[in-house]
Amino acid sequence: MGSDSPTHPRRYDRYGRYILREQRLLFILIGIAIATAVFTVIPSTTTVLDPTTNSYTISKSSHLTTTNYKKSFNSYSNGFESSVNLGGKIPLGLKRKGLRIVVTGGAGFVGSHLVDRLIARGDSVIVVDNFFTGNKDNVQHHFGNPRFELIRHDVVEPLLLEVDQIYHLACPASPVHYKFNPVKTIKTNVVGTLNMLGLAKRVGARFLLTSTSEVYGDPLQHPQVETYWGNVNPIGVRSCYDEGKRTAETLTMDYHRGAGVEVRIARIFNTYGPRMCIDDGRVVSNFVAQALRKEPLTVYGDGKQTRSFQFVSDLVEGLMRLMEGEHVGPFNLGNPGEFTMLELAQVVQETIDPNAKIEFRPNTEDDPHKRKPDITKAKELLGWKPKVSLRKGLPMMVSDFRQRIFGDQKNPGATTTTDSSTTA
Repeated sequence: MGSDSPTHPRRYDRYGRYILREQRLLFILIGIAIATAVFTVIPSTTTVLDPTTNSYTISKSSHLTTTNYKKSFNSYSNGFESSVNLGGKIPLGLKRKGLRIVVTGGAGFVGSHLVDRLIARGDSVIVVDNFFTGNKDNVQHHFGNPRFELIRHDVVEPLLLEVDQIYHLACPASPVHYKFNPVKTIKTNVVGTLNMLGLAKRVGARFLLTSTSEVYGDPLQHPQVETYWGNVNPIGVRSCYDEGKRTAETLTMDYHRGAGVEVRIARIFNTYGPRMCIDDGRVVSNFVAQALRKEPLTVYGDGKQTRSFQFVSDLVEGLMRLMEGEHVGPFNLGNPGEFTMLELAQVVQETIDPNAKIEFRPNTEDDPHKRKPDITKAKELLGWKPKVSLRKGLPMMVSDFRQRIFGDQKNPGATTTTDSSTTA
């Protein structure tokens, strides 16, 4: 059979390609006609802002073909308008949407009390802790709660999470612990803070740094205001913590100015309360544990050094107000009530054992002589001030310590509080 035969398959292929090529315009015209017919039947819609409700709604044309279609479309659009409210207020009766929050160091003293408050508020909380000073017992009452997660992780290593807020508390806060491995302490303050700020930048989270009154060093100004730059020994035995926190504040502000990260900075003064480490070397926990064990209360130096002590619940309230507010800080969070070490020892004697003895020992290196916060800024901008006095808060801490030291048998009526936390 010749190549020109009408039954040759190649000839049919050429006929098909010819028809498709020449009739392409016709197909396009048919498509336009179909589209025109469809858009003539289906109503056009426009999204407009209703100034009376401050919400976006859909306005639609009325040229519909059938009554049934009109009812169906109206039902759909009304449902859409009621469910979409961009920028409007939450209607009355609806609960606040819980946030997804990470708390580094959340198994520690302050962190665990903060977690309690956030969970009670309805948020979902992820605790990140390497358990160097933290303890699972502090948060075990949240195990099984679907809004609680616990991750064993060191913030010196990067971490990827999707969160709305970051409370960065991770770092040993007592001299006994932060002097144990000073290089690790400063890495936690610097590299750990860098990692958490990087996470905040990536996911658009608000970041709160818990700094410390130690950034003032051995202050030459009394009381200390946030504008005071401090008097810090950069090469002393406490420098890993003091200078580490100062650098963490620097990094926080650099991320805020340079990368647009929403940040908050709290400078925490001495705090006490339930769940403090019993033997962490801080003065309140030292005195309470020693008095309960019938040991002498050890006062370093002449006992005339002053400190200000806030109860943990007051601190947690201040941290949450700072995070939810509109001010970057730094803010001093502490109780301006000032006590000498001897006065504190006497309060502990009154609370636990009037016969407890006081023993003087040589003072430690770089120990600040005076420490008292000026909280005027926190009062004015956060509406915050401490409410729990030392004589009211100390018995709650004593009850917790007694139960942990001796067990329930020695103190069957002991109770613990789940209010907030602190640093020293």
